[in-house]
Amino acid sequence: MGVAVGIDLGTSNSCVAWVGPDGPKVLADGFGNLTQPSVVAFGHGGQVIVGHRARRNMIYAPRTTVASAKRLIGRRLSSDVVQRFMASTAYEVVEGPHGDARVSVQGRVYAVPEISAYVLRHMKQVAEEALGEPVTGAVITVPAYFNDHQRQATRDAATIAGLDCLRIINEPTAAALAYGFNKGRRQHIAVYDLGGGTFDVSLLRLDDDIFEVVSTSGDTFLGGDDFDYAAGDFLMALFQRQTGVDLSEDRTARLKLRAASERAKIGLTDNEAVNISVPALARGPGGEELGLETTLTRDQYARIVMPLIQKTFLTCDDALQQAHMTPKQIDHVLMVGGMTRVLAVRDAVSLYFGKPAYTGIDPDQVVAIGAAIQAHNLTTDDLDAPGSVLLDVTPQSLGIRTAGGFCEVLIPRNTPIPTDSAKTFSTAHDNQTEVRVEVYQGESRMAGDNELLGQFVLDGLRAAPRGDIKVRIGFEIDADGIVQVVAEDTDSGVFRDLRIEASSGLTQDEVQELTFDQLDF
Repeated sequence: MGVAVGIDLGTSNSCVAWVGPDGPKVLADGFGNLTQPSVVAFGHGGQVIVGHRARRNMIYAPRTTVASAKRLIGRRLSSDVVQRFMASTAYEVVEGPHGDARVSVQGRVYAVPEISAYVLRHMKQVAEEALGEPVTGAVITVPAYFNDHQRQATRDAATIAGLDCLRIINEPTAAALAYGFNKGRRQHIAVYDLGGGTFDVSLLRLDDDIFEVVSTSGDTFLGGDDFDYAAGDFLMALFQRQTGVDLSEDRTARLKLRAASERAKIGLTDNEAVNISVPALARGPGGEELGLETTLTRDQYARIVMPLIQKTFLTCDDALQQAHMTPKQIDHVLMVGGMTRVLAVRDAVSLYFGKPAYTGIDPDQVVAIGAAIQAHNLTTDDLDAPGSVLLDVTPQSLGIRTAGGFCEVLIPRNTPIPTDSAKTFSTAHDNQTEVRVEVYQGESRMAGDNELLGQFVLDGLRAAPRGDIKVRIGFEIDADGIVQVVAEDTDSGVFRDLRIEASSGLTQDEVQELTFDQLDF
């Protein structure tokens, strides 16, 4: 049947883990690397390179090297997030036939799930080489604040990669599972998850092996990439002061400065200061090459990124408010994501919660370990093996569009799932014979500012004065997060229903056509 693994599909880096006889283990590639860059490079003749080799192409071939694609997955090209992303990336992002954001490289357009599938296939190969047997299934993690479209896009990426997606679970939940599984810990924990592209915070109640999410909040456009951009902009301004040359329109130079910022960030983990040397950024008036030579200290870096760190605490405030808790009621703070290695982040988090942040598990590996534990629980035949119960919540509110363009919430965010809810509405116009039901996900009072998940029409209503006809709208969310919507005319009993399986921008036929196992590599 093959082996089941856990995969942390990250914005910057990905990690794969497996539960063996000796417990959870992160699997390394042939060079001993425990994490793999989530980078896909396209070479001549259709050659595709993923991981560490692809990462080296970012500066030399930025237009054919795709990084941070997770920031695009499940999003429409017109979204503010995609427009912000396009302003800072070198490769081309275009609109797909369904309005989704896609990547154009060397004249071919790739759906974002297809890009993510290359990364997942690479992680599958790493695991197979480490274990010496085929990998067929995986539990894959996503940010807690991902919407339904983004989750479905991740599922589609797994299908394209030839993996059976056993379950999609939230990254903070997976981290909590790795932290507290089978340890009999009864406590409240906060999972502070600052990764390469996203930030989430989840508050959980642990009671033996029951993991109950109390609340979650997040920002899907706040992560290590933004820290690197901020430090890169600082270096760019420094270069302009030194040379008088403005690099703001030179994408290659900005990529070099961003890469230097990332190296400096890593170096400052163990050093009070690092030297930065970036040659050949521009040419001077006489044609001479101009580069940047400077030193960056921990204090300087902390001042540069502190606005971004403070922004994470607005999200923490929101999660605590939703849970009706204060920082003092949190027993432990679990640090997740590579950015939590930054000392300025750790110090600020400890100050915010009033207690030292827990760093006993590698922040780059903890999510994959939790996913592997869940994969093992889902596939083991050993009835005596310890298991765990995950009680999650819906991360964003679900509602319908009403008269005036408002969004009427039926299931508020942070409601434990599975769940259901219903409300009765009246017709808004005289002699109205049909009602269009539009289902939205998000927190805005205006429906148009939220994510449209699906729509259908309940027709055949009796012509009557407005307000006379009552329509009952019911929502149901199952344990897998699938939404079922039913609209019923209470006068006649006529009803329509809609099973919302969010679209990733690909039809199921397109997903099957793209599946790697059906292609000749």
